Amino acid sequence: MLLHPQFDPVAIYLGPLAIRWYGLMYLLAFLQFIALGRLRIRQKLAPVSAEQLDDLLFYGVLGVVLGGRLGQVLFYEPGYYLANPLEILAVWKGGMSFHGGFLGVLVAMTLWAKKAGLRWLTVTDFIAPLVPLGLAAGRVGNFINGELWGRLADPALPWAMVFPQSGSLEPRHPSQLYHVGLEGLALFAILWLWTAKPRPTGAASGVFLIGYGAFRFITEYFREPDHGIFGQSYTVSMGQWLSLPMVLAGVALVVFAYRRKSL
Repeated sequence: MLLHPQFDPVAIYLGPLAIRWYGLMYLLAFLQFIALGRLRIRQKLAPVSAEQLDDLLFYGVLGVVLGGRLGQVLFYEPGYYLANPLEILAVWKGGMSFHGGFLGVLVAMTLWAKKAGLRWLTVTDFIAPLVPLGLAAGRVGNFINGELWGRLADPALPWAMVFPQSGSLEPRHPSQLYHVGLEGLALFAILWLWTAKPRPTGAASGVFLIGYGAFRFITEYFREPDHGIFGQSYTVSMGQWLSLPMVLAGVALVVFAYRRKSL
């Protein structure tokens, strides 16, 4: 069995200022978004300019942070944050819901698309392949922090890992790394290659929804389920319940995109 390396969650101390790995992973996610976005602009596969991309990222950051935090509060830990309302502001401690961040980004992109005079689906199609590597960076941050550990694993599994933060010394799945591989690297490869050619408006957004929802549903079977507002379930977890509508919406969006193209 492997033992979690027990990283110091603080990467750098600058006097009284502590820069955490979790925050650095978010910074890395935003930097790769800009880099990939500019590459697509140079490839003439983007509906925006380099200047607009910077503005788009600003809106996206607000959507991720505000939506992600509110999602964590409302979907997973409403009781805790109701008792400790000031902790809602402590985003540097971690505790961000992807599904909340996703909804926040949708709202942010709606506002930005209206400002830029672009169709909403045109914007979401553009950002879809730019997002997965950022998701991977966030999961690496979870692994460094030793949080969101997996369910109990067979001790014979070569990569079974003990997470002392879990309160036990039993081997578990390093589920954070499963998220990195599927929702991050695999989804990025699928979307980046698939969108290298023009697709009907809305199709890329639909494929993102299907891919993320399906991969998240799979990885949740190896992750210790969160309690969520419906309680803790090892059958269908809160993360899986929130992923199912994404898959259904993605299928509907892809069908709509191709039917509209054929008309």
